Amino acid sequence: MIKVGLMGYGKAGQAVAEVLRTDPRFELCWVARGTTQADAETVPGTDIPVIGLDSVNLHDWLDAHPVDALVDFSQPQTVMLYGEEVRQRQLMLVSAISAYNEEQLAYMRGLGADTRVLCSPNITLGINFLIMAAKLLRSIAPFADVEILEQHFRDKPEVSGTARKIAESLSIDDERITSLRLGGIVGHHEVIFGFPYQTVRLIHNSIERKAFGTGAAFALSQLATCEKGFYTFDDLLMRKVRAQFAET
Repeated sequence: MIKVGLMGYGKAGQAVAEVLRTDPRFELCWVARGTTQADAETVPGTDIPVIGLDSVNLHDWLDAHPVDALVDFSQPQTVMLYGEEVRQRQLMLVSAISAYNEEQLAYMRGLGADTRVLCSPNITLGINFLIMAAKLLRSIAPFADVEILEQHFRDKPEVSGTARKIAESLSIDDERITSLRLGGIVGHHEVIFGFPYQTVRLIHNSIERKAFGTGAAFALSQLATCEKGFYTFDDLLMRKVRAQFAET
């Protein structure tokens, strides 16, 4: 069983906590959020503590509450708080942060020299399979027109980091991304290929935020079988694809 600490307890973090704590492969030991919300706060219905990073010494906390892995659904700057603990303790790290700057991303890559790190701006299995399929189709038909449509909840201010990643993976400009903000949508990504006389649409919908939890669980289970290094979700999926083809 893999002991896990979770960074971030917003809407996504709460959904991830629910998935990890009910998965028999993992033990969710604690959750950390940016600021302390209440004395002796716990994950609802459990005795799993929720701590504020503003009120604990993380080094001492990890000594008293050791884990095998961290899962990060917090803010980009949080990695600078825990990064050296990850390095020194050789903890596995699964990060689902979508807005790292170049310095932060370089730091994440550097951590891969000492431990196992996965970084993915969208950690759902479905969207990463979509990206892999889109890259394959793009390589088969580089002449096709490609547009990306992303739809999210009303209050999401920036262009989806996942949409930007899709565009980057297909070597197309961000101007090819259309964004819509509507109430009730968790997340929708669509890649549209325009061929002569036909179109192909690859679509992924996040129905509940728990999809982030199942993605994090997949990433943890696969990362546990890897050597030290910096990985993307593509890397883990390709390992599965190669293993599948090796069996046929």
